[in-house]
Amino acid sequence: MCGITGWVSFRDTREARDTHDARARTPVIEAMTAALTPRGPDAGGVWLDEHAAIGHRRLAVIDPAGGVQPMPDRPDAPTAVLSYSGEIYNHHQLRAELRRLGHTFHTRSDTEVVLRAYAQWGTSLADHLDGMFAFAVWDARAQRLLLVRDRLGVKPLFWAPVDGGLAFASEPKALFRHPELHPRVDADGLREAYSLLFNTGPTVWSGVREVEPGGLLVLDRGGLREHRYWQLAAGVHGDDQDTAVDRVHHLLSTAARAQLEADVPLCSLLSGGIDSTVLTALLADELRLREGPDARLRSYAVDYSDQAERFTGDVLRTGHDTPYATEAGAHIGTEHSTVVLDPRALLDPEHRKAVVVARDSPIGVGDMDTSLYLLFGEIRRHSTVALSGEAADEVFGGYPWFHNPKALAATTFPWLLVTGDEAAMPLNPDLGLRIGEFRDDTYRSALAAVPHADGESPTEHRQREMQHLSLTRWLRQLLHRKDRLSMAQGLEVRVPYCDHRLVEYAFATPWALKSFDGREKSLLRAAGAGLAPESVLWRPKNHYPATHHPDYNRGLQNMARDALGACGGTVRDLADETQIKPCLDTPPDQLQWGHRLRLERVVDLALWLDHHQPELAL
Repeated sequence: MCGITGWVSFRDTREARDTHDARARTPVIEAMTAALTPRGPDAGGVWLDEHAAIGHRRLAVIDPAGGVQPMPDRPDAPTAVLSYSGEIYNHHQLRAELRRLGHTFHTRSDTEVVLRAYAQWGTSLADHLDGMFAFAVWDARAQRLLLVRDRLGVKPLFWAPVDGGLAFASEPKALFRHPELHPRVDADGLREAYSLLFNTGPTVWSGVREVEPGGLLVLDRGGLREHRYWQLAAGVHGDDQDTAVDRVHHLLSTAARAQLEADVPLCSLLSGGIDSTVLTALLADELRLREGPDARLRSYAVDYSDQAERFTGDVLRTGHDTPYATEAGAHIGTEHSTVVLDPRALLDPEHRKAVVVARDSPIGVGDMDTSLYLLFGEIRRHSTVALSGEAADEVFGGYPWFHNPKALAATTFPWLLVTGDEAAMPLNPDLGLRIGEFRDDTYRSALAAVPHADGESPTEHRQREMQHLSLTRWLRQLLHRKDRLSMAQGLEVRVPYCDHRLVEYAFATPWALKSFDGREKSLLRAAGAGLAPESVLWRPKNHYPATHHPDYNRGLQNMARDALGACGGTVRDLADETQIKPCLDTPPDQLQWGHRLRLERVVDLALWLDHHQPELAL
């Protein structure tokens, strides 16, 4: 994993040459690169020519000695330079193919494979790559910048226009080290952040956009062009149930096997749910095949002090994870650890600030973000890579909205019915944001983008819409959260359920096969038979845990009261205090999760404003 940044500008008139020549701005690219140091604590470097400045921070995972970046295609007078973040899981196969095509390699790194793939296939190289990635190639000969992002958007990539070109970075904070770019938020940005629709492209920051998942961007003297090289398709599916189960097992096993490669210690996240348990079992089996029958995979879970005594179910949580995670670890034979957090750690102002700084966004999920950040910090003491079960619910239909008649019949994004507006911090109505209207317009556009097969039944039609919305929107914020909080701790997290071949197969599979046993995730449960304890295989869906400790609620209420008066009153100006006050006045032991999340977002808004000090153009 790594962090990438840089800019390209074709502004080269005689009077502007001195100020726009990238080589004259070495301190700028060094500052942009330094902003990404947590993503790449092992090394950093920059490369410049007249029109391009490229920076890179490295977390060394494969070929620590050979994968130094930015990487030129040749040491003297390079024609192409690469800054790359991610992992290419088929780099061994591509290396062999490129060698047959006449290419010579000098390292074992997957970085060099990407660079030689560009030399061979140009802007179509992404079609050949399996993995999670975001990278920039500056082609000095063609005077062209290429930005590419992986199919599901696991790795982030942002860009913004600058005079004569554009700047890019793994995180917006690096963009704001460029002298032409400043943190600015307008009404459109607030709508994007607080509508909870998770659009791809626009961001909370005015003028800053994301490269679309499965997308690429080309900048040359002819202008800027964007292109999608991959997107979901309805496809044709003729497999029966047994064949579909075998196919899912094969695809997931293949993804797990490919993603186990690393030259550094790795581990698995094991929550005690079906997703992480099946994945961990496959990884542990593969590790024993490679290293011998005594090899043991490390696994980690998170819990809260007094959770066993105080757990209270809510709309998203059905039970206490730890007993299931412990049972799963014993069943699989992992070296399992549970990281237990108390209210004091979750309320620590430095921890809260670190999370908000990592996210570059005012929108998060409070203690669940802080606990994940602290979990990753503990994991990083022993491992550099962790594998996670993220995306299984989107791929196999695990969320309540796939099965709830009310959600299926609704004319809005399904998660809004599950979490409810009570989970969103209400904004001051005087801002005139018209979020309801924005949601309606966005929902219609989102449905128009869903591919459908000919002759679909109404049930099939609606379930395909649900899965497309989940994979292209809901999953986006989960991947964003996992990437930012893990990379802030210098930890790489891989997500095998995001393997595009598995996603394509499941998306084309009829709903009747995805729910053949009358439960959520039928195909995954059948494919995982024998890999997980029966108690885990048949356990109801359980979301990431939240603390239930009254001391946490009490501390949060105090922090929210302080936050309302922070930043010279700006927080109070933005928030609808009339809807927040009842949450402050509720007894701590009676505060419901949704209303607590409102308070979390008040606190995060204050921290975000204080750190970035954005210009508000409302």
